[in-house]
Amino acid sequence: MKSNLPNLIEVDASRCRRDLRCAAVCPVGLIVAGPDGPVIAGDAAQRCAECGHCVAVCPTGALSHRVMKPSECAPLPGEWRLRPELVEVLLKARRSCRAYRNEPVPREILERVIDAARYAPSGLNRQPVKWLVVHDRAAVRGVLEAAVAWMRGAVRDRLPVADRLGLARLVAGWDAGTDPIGRGAPHLIVAHANQQEMTAPAACLIALSHLEIAALPFGLGTCWAGYLMAGAAASPAVGAAFGLPAGHAVFGVMMIGYPKFSYQRIPLRRPADIGWR
Repeated sequence: MKSNLPNLIEVDASRCRRDLRCAAVCPVGLIVAGPDGPVIAGDAAQRCAECGHCVAVCPTGALSHRVMKPSECAPLPGEWRLRPELVEVLLKARRSCRAYRNEPVPREILERVIDAARYAPSGLNRQPVKWLVVHDRAAVRGVLEAAVAWMRGAVRDRLPVADRLGLARLVAGWDAGTDPIGRGAPHLIVAHANQQEMTAPAACLIALSHLEIAALPFGLGTCWAGYLMAGAAASPAVGAAFGLPAGHAVFGVMMIGYPKFSYQRIPLRRPADIGWR
């Protein structure tokens, strides 16, 4: 929420190095060079995205924002950057998990994972993403049943999506006692937002991408619940099964739980298709 209070950004002249780092990183150009150091635009309160870049970049803590002071922002440890080869392994070793142990994940662990994922970027720092954790097994089952009901209707009515997504096969698997939709995941994490917010679709997908990486150190496996996402987009009943606030839409669903198996190798992928100009 934007602040309309005066003095949104303040600079302690006695600590300021006048290196204008704050001006260089401000996304909307609210900080400019003045005769004695950085100067704040008069309409800063109306245009500020409250991203905190100016506070985070100042090496002396000379700059304070109305909604975040340097003392309130955790300092980065000195050796926080991972070596490139470790990041490569982390990203390449990530697998979509479709086989889960019958073991619930404690709420406090899921909260830590989401706490990390909420730092994912969003357009204009709007931070539109809201989170729903479908933690209860019965609630997960209810969402899956709503999705299966939509699939049955699509198959019955011969909708194009039925052939495109192979819904008849999924319904047959469900009726046979398997779970080809939720893959037995004990929990679902939903990224949702006001359906009128233009930055929401990208912000929710980016946040969930961060979430699946943030889950790895906790020994968790994740998988994008594409069938549930398709069902929520196509069927009001599937969307309603999540119990979201009025006016909100599902923009992403992730299965999450403890993997039943661990992987020993990194499978091959096609080379990156890169163009240069």
